Amino acid sequence: MTQQVPSTEPELAGVRNFRDVGGLPTVDGRRVRHGVLYRSGHLAHATAEDAVFLSSLGLHTIFDFRNAADQQLEGPDVGLPGVRNVNLPLSDPADGAEFWKMVRDGDLDQLRSILADGKAAGRMIASYRMIIRERTAEHSRVLHALAEDSVPALMHCAAGKDRAGLSVAVTLLAVGVERDAILTDYLESNAKHRRYKVRRNGDAVSAYSPEIMDLLSPLFDARAEYLTAAMETIEETWGGVDAYLERGLGITPETRERLRERLVD
Repeated sequence: MTQQVPSTEPELAGVRNFRDVGGLPTVDGRRVRHGVLYRSGHLAHATAEDAVFLSSLGLHTIFDFRNAADQQLEGPDVGLPGVRNVNLPLSDPADGAEFWKMVRDGDLDQLRSILADGKAAGRMIASYRMIIRERTAEHSRVLHALAEDSVPALMHCAAGKDRAGLSVAVTLLAVGVERDAILTDYLESNAKHRRYKVRRNGDAVSAYSPEIMDLLSPLFDARAEYLTAAMETIEETWGGVDAYLERGLGITPETRERLRERLVD
């Protein structure tokens, strides 16, 4: 699949996985409007030039889905004048702190014990299912905010593919974007220039070994099976997208219509 990155989406120096989700087709023949919904990895390492570009987007709100451990590891987002920052952690406050220490230290035995033999992909699938089932209040808040006044908006987590990816997917489902288009956008996080950069402690050879990179690969991939598991959880738990939005997230038909008015041409 050939990637087409609009000229308004430069490869930012300190921000990974940035893109405008505008242009995605809806089931009723319309398209998501350009310049109203963006996604990216964290903004903690944004350069001055990156900040100038991000400021030029006219953002109203930045939704940061990182938890306390993420923010301690990466740092706070670079501040953008006049932009509201909303932190809605989609994982527990310390979730991942010890794990990422293992990754940075290159602790091969421990990594084998928790990631080998399909356990890494299983970890990702379980996380996606949990976020859909349990983080309904956070997703409800995001959709209500977008319907009211929060666009243009940028959604991000650490890498910009999992927690932000699910929040973008939920938003796109709410405005009627085609499922295949949602998956295609999600999978764009696999592009080499978009992938999360892991900082490692020291320079131990084991930290960079092919085996460690192979063990970690499922964590840094955007895989169709992950997003499919999230969609299946919606069906299994609520019986479909409409019921998920109405009963799970408290999104009324009127709110969905306001979302479409703000996000779709």
